[in-house]
Amino acid sequence: MEIRTLDPADAPAAFDLRSRAFGPLPPDRVASRVERIAAAIPAGRELGCYEGTRLVATARIHDHRQWWHGRDLAMAGIAGVAVAPEERGRGVGRLLMRTVLARCAELGSPLSVLYPATTPLYRSLGWEHAGGSYQLRFPAEALRALAGPPVALRRAGPADAAEVREVLRRVHAARRDSGPLDPGEDNTRDRIAVGGYSYLAHDGYLDYDWGEGNRSLHIDTLVAASADTARALWAAVGSGASVVDTVTAIADPRDAVTWLAREPRSELIENYRWMLRLVDAPAAVSGRGYPATAAVETRLHLADEQLPANAGDWTLRIAGGKGELVRAHGPAPADPPRLGIGALAALYAGVPTATLRACELMTGGDPATDDALDAAFHAQPFTLHRF
Repeated sequence: MEIRTLDPADAPAAFDLRSRAFGPLPPDRVASRVERIAAAIPAGRELGCYEGTRLVATARIHDHRQWWHGRDLAMAGIAGVAVAPEERGRGVGRLLMRTVLARCAELGSPLSVLYPATTPLYRSLGWEHAGGSYQLRFPAEALRALAGPPVALRRAGPADAAEVREVLRRVHAARRDSGPLDPGEDNTRDRIAVGGYSYLAHDGYLDYDWGEGNRSLHIDTLVAASADTARALWAAVGSGASVVDTVTAIADPRDAVTWLAREPRSELIENYRWMLRLVDAPAAVSGRGYPATAAVETRLHLADEQLPANAGDWTLRIAGGKGELVRAHGPAPADPPRLGIGALAALYAGVPTATLRACELMTGGDPATDDALDAAFHAQPFTLHRF
C-alpha cells in the first residue's frame, strides 16, 4: 500500500469513503463537501491510502490554532479518517495514521487534536484524552431572566468574519481559556454563512439557530468577556422562551451563566471527548501559556516511539508565565519523572499527576515536583467548534 497526498481526481471517491464510514449527507451538501476535500489537496492536508490505483482510506489535516491558558499555537486537527469497510482489520488505519502524524510534523504543527471513533489506535500512537466538547441544556425562561443593563448588539454576517475572529481571540486570551479553536477567518466566514443568527458586541459574540424541529434553540458559540455582555447574549436567546422551553449550547461547562442565573439549572447532555498529541514537544511547551505564579524546573525522561525527536532527557522550566523544554545536559537525578508522549499530552491538558501515576503513565520524580507540575499545567480544556 502507498500513502500520499490525495489525487485531485479522487475527491469524489474520498467523499464516498467518508459516507460509508460516517453516513450520508443531505444531497444539497454533497458538492460543497467534495469541494472542501479538493481544496485541502494543494497544501498536502488531504491524504489517501492506495492499493494500486484503488483508494482504500483517507484522512484530512485541518490547519487550526488552539488556545492554552490564553495563548494560541498552531494545531493540526485530524478528521475524516475513513477506511473502506472491506479493508478494515488489516492495519490500514494504523499505517495511515502513522503517515498523518509524520505529515503533521512536516507541516510544523506543535499540537494535534482529533475526535476519536475508537481510542486504542490513537492512544497507541501518542494521542491521549484531554478535553471535551460539552453540550448543556437550560430552561429558556431562566435565560430570559438574565437580562441586565443594555449592551449594544448588532447582527453579524459573513462580511464581519475578521471582526468576529478578533473578538473571539480577545475573549479567549482575556479569560486564559484552554482548548478553544481559532479556525481562521475563512472558516469563520463559512460558519457564519451556513445559517443561523449571529450577533456581535464589543466584547462578545453569539451564534445560534433553531433545533429539534423548531422546538428548541441551539447555541453554537457564545463567548463574553464581561458580565453585562454575557447577560445580554444569553438573554437574547432566552427571549425565545415564549415559543420554546429549552436551549442547548456548546459551551464551557464553567461558563459564567451558571453563576449569573438566579436559579442555575443546567444539565450536561453530552461530553464529546477529544484527544491531544504533542507533535513537537519543545514548541508545544514554549507556545503554551501558564499561570504567572507557576514555577517548575525539573528533568524529564520522555518516550515517543513514533517521533524520536521528542524522546530522551529534557529539562523543563516554567516561570513568569512562560515555559521551555530543552535538551538536558550533565548528570541526571537518580529518578527523574518518566512519561510517554501521550502522558505528557494529558499533563499538558491539566490531567493531575496523581491520575497519571494511578494509570501507570508516569513514574519517577517526587511529590514536590508533582505539585509544581500540577500548578503549572492546570487546565479544564473545552472546545466550542468541532471539525
